[in-house]
Amino acid sequence: MEKTKEEVPETTSEDTAPVEKKGGLNIKVLLFGIPLFIVQVIVVYFITANILLNKIQANHADAAANPAEAKKTAETAQKESKELGKFVYMVEDLIINPASTDGKRLLMSSLGFDVSTEAENQELKAKDVLLKDAVISVMSSKDLAQLGNTAYRDTLRTEILKRLNQIMPKVKINTIYFSKYILQ
Repeated sequence: MEKTKEEVPETTSEDTAPVEKKGGLNIKVLLFGIPLFIVQVIVVYFITANILLNKIQANHADAAANPAEAKKTAETAQKESKELGKFVYMVEDLIINPASTDGKRLLMSSLGFDVSTEAENQELKAKDVLLKDAVISVMSSKDLAQLGNTAYRDTLRTEILKRLNQIMPKVKINTIYFSKYILQ
């Protein structure tokens, strides 16, 4: 007997039946996910209600218990805000070479130092050279990207204040004003 056809196994409809995909929610989500979520919500509620609210109420109770003390602190803050700008010592037209510019770029700046009393203002006048040196050393250590960034000026004020507090600890500077700030 001759075999002209190669025997190929025949496939039945059972072999090629498509695999059915499960639809809908996974049972594990229902059994574990939702109860876990509910437990987390309850824990957050109790933490907020018991810990954070107690701290807030304690702060309000302290303020209510000492109204005279709260009034005094408010009055001193109000007095200090009234005195801002009363005694300002000006340093005019400082020319500063920023870091990494090899003297090719310049910053010209004028600063005002606000102090509370006339005695502190006189102290700044007496130590003018120390004041200018501190400002120049802080500002010349910064590169052009820092000096050109307007948001960085508050950081610059803080660094200058910190340096001046090291040099002149008796003088309390309220704030520093930049009246000129020209980057060339």
